[in-house]
This record gives sequence, C-alpha cells and structure tokens, in this order.
Amino acid sequence: MTINEFNFAGKKAIVRVDFNVPLDENGKITDDTRIRGALPTLKKVLADGGALIIMSHMGKPKGKVNPKFSLGQIVDAVSAALGTKVSFAPDCAKAQEAAANLKCGEALLLENLRFYPEEEGKPVGIEKTDPAYDEAKKAMKASQKEFAKTLASYADCYVMDAFGTAHRKHASTAVIADYFDADNKMLGFLMEKEVKAVDNVLNNIKRPFIAIMGGSKVSSKIGIIENLLGKVDKLILCGGMTYTFAKAHGGEIGESIVEMDKLDVALNVEKLAAENGVELIMAPDATCCDNLDFGSMTVKEGAKIENYPSNAIPAGMEGLDAGPKAQEAFAAAIKGCKTILWNGPAGVFECDEFTAGSKAIGNAIAEATAEGAFSLIGGGDSVACCTKFGLTDKVSYISTGGGALLEAIEGKVLPGVAAIKGE
Repeated sequence: MTINEFNFAGKKAIVRVDFNVPLDENGKITDDTRIRGALPTLKKVLADGGALIIMSHMGKPKGKVNPKFSLGQIVDAVSAALGTKVSFAPDCAKAQEAAANLKCGEALLLENLRFYPEEEGKPVGIEKTDPAYDEAKKAMKASQKEFAKTLASYADCYVMDAFGTAHRKHASTAVIADYFDADNKMLGFLMEKEVKAVDNVLNNIKRPFIAIMGGSKVSSKIGIIENLLGKVDKLILCGGMTYTFAKAHGGEIGESIVEMDKLDVALNVEKLAAENGVELIMAPDATCCDNLDFGSMTVKEGAKIENYPSNAIPAGMEGLDAGPKAQEAFAAAIKGCKTILWNGPAGVFECDEFTAGSKAIGNAIAEATAEGAFSLIGGGDSVACCTKFGLTDKVSYISTGGGALLEAIEGKVLPGVAAIKGE
C-alpha cells in the first residue's frame, strides 16, 4: 500500500514523524526543516477527511520524563505549519481518551515517545556485563511489544514517515507495524522520497559517480567507505579523518585529530580504492590554527591561522579546514560528475574562519547539479552547511536522516522500511 493510493476518510491515522528539531535556550525551534518535510503526509491525512495522531521523539531523555525534551514546546509551531489547531497528549502511553475523542479533520500530538524506555527497547539501569542483562533484555522486549500495541490501539492505520529513525527497531518505527495488516500500513511521502533518493544514488547511477565523505573519524565511516568503493568512480575524503591517513604515511600533523589505532585501516582504504579503480582525493593542504575555542567556536584573540601541507603541519597547529589547493582539487573532481553524494563537512564549518573548504564543495555540487547531476546531501552537518551557504534549493535532494542514510548507503536493511514491506 502506498500513501497516494490510501483514502484516510473516516479513519484515524497514527503517523511516526521525526520532530527531533533543535531548540534554543527559550524552547524556540531554530531549524524547522524536519517539520516542513513531514507536512505533505500530515496534510494528506487531514485533506482526505481523516483524524491525525502525530508521534515523535525529541533528544535523548533515556527513558525518563524530562521537560527539556517535551514536545509540548513545539505544539504551536506544528499547529502553525499544519494550518490547523493541534491538541496535545501529555503522556503518549495514556492517550486512549484523547485519541478516542479525536474527530475527522482534527490533529493530536503525543508527548515524547522516548520518555518511555520501551520505545527504544533497551534495559535501563543494568550493564551488558551484568549476568542478569539477558533476562532484563528479554523482559524489555516484551514490554516494548505492549507499548507498541498501546500506540497502535489509538488508530486504524499506521504511516511511517520518520526516515531519521528508520534505522532503529523501536516500538514506534518498526514494532508497531506488526499490529496493522498490509493494507493499513504504509510509508509516508517523505519516506518514499528518501528511499527513492538512496535508490537513485546506489542503484540508478549515472556516471561519473563521486562521493564526498567528511567527518572527524575514519572509524565511524569505514563501513560506508568500503561499500562506496565498489560503486563510485571518485571518492573525496575530507575533514578530521584525513589526518589519520597523513599519519599512516609518516606525515607530521601537529595537534590535528588522529586515530592512531586506525592507521592500518586508512592504508587498507587506499589499497581498496586502487583495486577498484577509484580515484581517491584528499586535501593536499590544510588551514590550521593554534587556538580555537571549540566551546564557543571562536578563534581566540592573538591566535595564528596559517595554511600548511596536510602532511607537514607544525607542532602547536591544528588542521581545521581544507586549504586553498584542496578547495581547487575538490571542485575540479566534482565538476562533470553526474551522481553526487555528500556526507560530512571539510572542516569546522561552525566557525566562520574555517568554512571555505565545505563551501567550495557545496558550490561545486550546486554547479554540477545545475548542469544535470543528481546530488544527494545527507547528515546533519552537511545539511547545515547547505543551509548556511544558501544552497538548499541548488541541490537535488537533502536527506532528513543522518544515521539512517548512512546505514542505507552501507547496504543495510532499515527496520522502519522492512516493517512496512513485511520483510
């Protein structure tokens, strides 16, 4: 069943969205991208004449009620975005009456699902090393099913539209689907777009295909990198992870981030790239600083900012961005490519002094997209880069999922998708 085919008239639909939006110190939303992304699905339910129950998580309350992560803070913003008043259920597991009283054309937002440990299904207050852990895990899984059953009881049909959590087998993203038959559970519009975008990048490749992978640690991206090496023509590695590569070849990297226990992993990536005929591109130079305050993301007064070869960074200096030569090399590599995947910035883009590398990548992707390339941007930092540089309308698709996108690219089955498809 697809959401386009389904008629919600007279039905109550419970929709899992990803409203894990960033809030400022006053509880105001600073980026409503995820709310806007869910609107087509939510509006379809109401336009058909259905009743809408919205559920989501926010933050990491670790199974406990925490006002800091209450979805009550965003009810007004959701109402404004949806164009209709949204009521609020202050306890997601005790919303039977609110759901029963919901009339067609009305909307209800449930409180943060993760206020209950059953949502994630992880035993609380017990370590994995504890002999009693396995029994606690079994008990929690049973409780998780009951929690999912309660959520399912509120509605006639279920829509999964939270790509950002589709890689988790949580009560609301996968287990709940067991309580609806195949004709009453479906992916939402956003999920369908996300799945199609990943499919375009991995299975409908127009060449040349280039992937740009950034981030601080090679260990966190190794699975994705290895999977991509069998698919891409070119691979740009950038950000903090590349200093591990420089160190693996005996380079001097000053105070730059490095994983000394992953030097062999870096060398193996280079070997795999060569075996697969993949052009591997890394920054020949780096923009470095000797005194960046990472807390405030500001360069301290009197600090030095200099460019050095990536393998010859002097003591006391830390590589924080791709240098001028690297920016040119990245842009040249992207030019002419027809399929582009970008995940992870080239530097500490949150600080204005170190945005040039990421901006060069973003601008090159925008130019290639204008020339007909399909470009997929994923991961919170890459999305934030596009927003910061005004590029959101100049790329093909911006994914709302970070971890889910990476796992899909890695070739893993997403539980949130499999549960709908009955796999």
